[in-house]
Amino acid sequence: MISNSPLSTVLIVDDSPSNIRVMAAVLQERYRVKTATSGQQCIEMAIRHKPDLILLDIEMPGISGYDVCRELKRLSETQDVPIIFVTGRDNIEDEEMGLRIGAVDYITKPIRPVILSARVDTHITLKRQQDHLLKLAMHDQLTGLYNRHYMLETVDRKIARARRHSTPLSVMIIDLDHFKKINDTHGHIVGDQILEHVGGFLNHQCRIEDTVTRFGGEEFLILMEPCSLNQAHYKAEVIRHQVSELHPSGIPVTVSIGIAELTDTDSDFSALLKRADDALYRAKDAGRNCTMLDEIRPLTQLG
Repeated sequence: MISNSPLSTVLIVDDSPSNIRVMAAVLQERYRVKTATSGQQCIEMAIRHKPDLILLDIEMPGISGYDVCRELKRLSETQDVPIIFVTGRDNIEDEEMGLRIGAVDYITKPIRPVILSARVDTHITLKRQQDHLLKLAMHDQLTGLYNRHYMLETVDRKIARARRHSTPLSVMIIDLDHFKKINDTHGHIVGDQILEHVGGFLNHQCRIEDTVTRFGGEEFLILMEPCSLNQAHYKAEVIRHQVSELHPSGIPVTVSIGIAELTDTDSDFSALLKRADDALYRAKDAGRNCTMLDEIRPLTQLG
């Protein structure tokens, strides 16, 4: 069982300071407590702090709790945050409305500390379990990088954003050279250690805006935004040169790299990916340990 973490964050939203004090007193020993006194402030803090749970009043000046809930469920940054309504409204219609628009629970005032504590503990535990399962589903267990499933789930949104803002987006595919020979010669345990080492290196080398993925086997994919083909080429050559100096597990390793930049003619991610993959195969055909763009020409190597 996943235990409650003292670092879990609960955002309390109520226009009554006395209500906030009561709820904070119940929770502050086990959770990091944030507070807001209006709907707009709640939305801003939820986006900024990414709380694990929100306790939300319904009747507030300006934006009502119902409208705040709807907005939080609409936003990609906050749609997975569980919301518990804590309100003086005690009729069944209000409770049904709250649950229907996305709340996970409904607590009526006056606040009963034992009930509040139990409900919060339950939903924090469920949220942590959900986050743990999501991490397992979206991350490669060996390297800790995002996996192919995560990339395919998120890439369309990144492409849409690049097109909406007219910013460049490039894909880099990195393949470890002669990896089967490494496994056959040194064993799969050493092969796994090399993959883990190279994956960690790639993750450290890339910017926070980039998405580094173990795409399959000995193949890594980096989605770089905003990043033009020339910028990606420079970064690829730095990576290729530095990987050749790593010697993970005492074994010399090189990589071949293929790069493509998103164009208006790409109907979807598969078209962009195919061009990067074709460039990778040309790098292999050219003798490996080199970088190719989605144009049929070799690129100058570093060193």
